[in-house]
Order: sequence, then structure tokens, then C-alpha cells
Amino acid sequence: MKKILLLMITCLLITGCTVVRIDTDSINNITGVILEKDNTLYNHVGKGYKYYIPRGITYIDTVGLNDVLYSNGNYYYLYIDAPGYIKNIEYDYKEDKNLYYSKKIDINDKKGYLEISEDDKKYSIKFVYNYGTFEAIVDENSINEVVTEASYILSSIKYNDKVISLSLNDDYFINREEQYKEFISKGTTGNFLKAPDEVPEDAE
Repeated sequence: MKKILLLMITCLLITGCTVVRIDTDSINNITGVILEKDNTLYNHVGKGYKYYIPRGITYIDTVGLNDVLYSNGNYYYLYIDAPGYIKNIEYDYKEDKNLYYSKKIDINDKKGYLEISEDDKKYSIKFVYNYGTFEAIVDENSINEVVTEASYILSSIKYNDKVISLSLNDDYFINREEQYKEFISKGTTGNFLKAPDEVPEDAE
């Protein structure tokens, strides 16, 4: 009995109360389980928003409402649509059966979509949810891991209505940074941020 109790306590300490066991072979299951969970954690704060960066992901930089993150050789680009949130803009997305993966999402009254396309053995991931847009270009064997991390990040985004409303009168928001959509190799985007030439030391 003592061994069983000790084992249960050890598992709780290792996994923590916020970890969800999922079948990583199923993208539908990954997004469904994680997005339905009420994630109240956060460890990164921006102008009018905050969100949780999972362990193993390194924050690189912010330009306007665009954040750059890094994990396991992949650069992630996160756009926070705070103005869209405060204006309650709705996404209109049609699923495309010709893509590697394409699905409209509507969970917990938050809408968006997950789209994955293949180009020359690289996979472009665009995940829109909770007024956040997560984008990355990865190898096929990284897709499930990246979708999992994106799900945790997007589901954790929380907005400060007062700060956003006040900021809407600033040039910062009126002439806000573009939401960049075109990616090229090694984590660079047209007109966005060029990823560092070297991997961050604390990301090794």
C-alpha cells in the first residue's frame, strides 16, 4: 500500500496537475484535449496580453504584436491579434481536403483553425485560435510535437481589455505590425524577423 501511495505521489510531482495525457498520434485528439482544458498559467506578458510558454521553448524577441520562439531546432512565430479580440472579429475558414491537414475549430466559444501544408518535404503549420496565430515550418516528425506546444500556447492567451482599449488610440495599434504569412527557410519571414544565426545558448 505504501509503495502504491509513493508511486502516485511521485507521478503527481513529475507530471504536475496541468499535464494532460494525450495520444500524440492524433492531431484531432491533441487539439481537442488541450484546447478544452482551462489553462490559467502564464509566464510571458505583453502589451494587453499574457500567455504560457511551455518548458523547453525559448522566447527570442518581440516586434509589435509578433513574438518569436524557439524549440528543438524550430522557430515559432506567434501573432497576438489584440485589436481583433477587442473588436470581436470572427474568423471565416473553409476546410481544404487537398492539404495535409485542414480543420475548423470551435472550442469553448473560441474559434479558429489548424492548417498544415506540405512543400518539398517541409510542413507549414498555421494554427489560429483564441485571437492568436501560431506559424512554423517543420519536418514531418515534428508536427505532433509542434501542434501540442502551439495548443498549450494558444489556449493560455489571456487579454487585458482595459489596456488594449486604451492602446487602440495609440499609433502603436493603429499602425500595428503586419501579420506575416510568408515563411522562408531557417525560420525567416518576408518583412518580419530574421531568426538568429545561432541557436540560443539556453535552448540547447
